[in-house]
Amino acid sequence: MTMAKTRSRTPSRVLAVTGLVLMAISLRPAVTSLGPVLEEVRLSLGMSAALAGLLTSVPALCFALIGSSAPLLARRWGTGGAIALGASALTLGLAVRPFAGGAPLFLAFTALALAGIALANVLLPVVVKQRFPDRVPLMTGLYSVALNFGASTAAAVTVPLTSGLFGGDWRFGLVVWAFVAAVAVPPWILLARDRDRGPAQAEAVPVRLRSHPVAWALAVYFGLQSTAAYVIMGWLPQIFRDAGLSASTAGLLFAVTSVLGVPLSFALSAIVGRLTSQSWVAVAIGLFGVAGYGGLWAAPTAAPWLWAVLLGVANLSFPLALTMIAMRGRTPAVVVRLSAFAQSTGYLLSIPGPFVVGALYERSGTWHVPLALMTLLTVPQMIAGWFAGRDRRIG
Repeated sequence: MTMAKTRSRTPSRVLAVTGLVLMAISLRPAVTSLGPVLEEVRLSLGMSAALAGLLTSVPALCFALIGSSAPLLARRWGTGGAIALGASALTLGLAVRPFAGGAPLFLAFTALALAGIALANVLLPVVVKQRFPDRVPLMTGLYSVALNFGASTAAAVTVPLTSGLFGGDWRFGLVVWAFVAAVAVPPWILLARDRDRGPAQAEAVPVRLRSHPVAWALAVYFGLQSTAAYVIMGWLPQIFRDAGLSASTAGLLFAVTSVLGVPLSFALSAIVGRLTSQSWVAVAIGLFGVAGYGGLWAAPTAAPWLWAVLLGVANLSFPLALTMIAMRGRTPAVVVRLSAFAQSTGYLLSIPGPFVVGALYERSGTWHVPLALMTLLTVPQMIAGWFAGRDRRIG
């Protein structure tokens, strides 16, 4: 590569890093801002606990249905164009849903926002593989840090914003996050013009992912960690509130769970970047989840900050899954298909989880049965992570 060509690509790489970080910050507030005010939203819109559980399942449903279309959209408009479309849908959904009126429209515009997130979820690992092939763990760590920063910020400040600036009106507390998403749109519109870095060349011999054991291990691991993530994002503040803690304290505890991903994602990227296999890392992360769920089950108020920390470490399964997807595919062409398959199939598998947790909570009146279920699901997650983390390549 000539020096002139290197210089010409430097602004594009800087723009890609900027877009990557801004988009990652925007991905979680759609969900994490809702958890701390879920009780107020339920009462205002007349939602039952089971319907609220369905609301926490909507992300997985949207990601499963829309994520599978990401490769097609990327071929049509380029990776940058497809992500720009997703960022625009996210902004519109977040801006309209608080004021749409009634539970059905709230769900519909939530789905629109989540459809935008689904495109970015699938394609951002591809951007990392395309533009930074020699720095996949580092860039995945940066992406994960930004994602957790957005998640923890939304969880921590939504309640103070709602009660302090907006007179207790949860609608204004939620609509704030539409402005954050809007900031991510311009970089991707500019990157959409850079089509020479679009979704990669065709594979010489297309891989049948549905018959590949590594692809299925990644899909199952991604699905089970998604189940845990959306149960935590949707219900953890409510678990603490039901234990007798205030809404603001519950929001802060949830923020701790999310904000731990900021330093830990960088640490994780440094570790997995030096390992040919990530199997033991997946098992260790799962054990933290078992301990966190067990603490919540036995005594939620005895050491709530400890349980929040343990579950924060368990949430590292998400950046680990993204890193493994990028590392298991030999080329960007394989990664875009593998990312779409693992995420869409994984999210499809995770759809029942948050809804079942909400239904079990409503039926039993306590969190003991739902938390026992989440503890049990961590075991197959660790097994899938073991097989997904082995030193194998697809393509």
